[in-house]
Amino acid sequence: MLEIIRTNDVVILSLAQSLMKDAGIHCMVADQSMSVLEGSLGLLQRRLMVDADRADEARRILKDAGLEAELRP
Repeated sequence: MLEIIRTNDVVILSLAQSLMKDAGIHCMVADQSMSVLEGSLGLLQRRLMVDADRADEARRILKDAGLEAELRP
């Protein structure tokens, strides 16, 4: 799996996950439990991970949705 977004913004993560689900792209949010453990202070960012073979498609979908600034290089 490849990281395509890293953020503390749960709204962006939720939108991105919804877009991936609609496109049939398996994704997961990494470090979600660690963010809760640190007290949601925003120190640890959550990462949206997608299957490597569909990463280009996922990036294109997120760009089309206006989330290009959130994408990791």
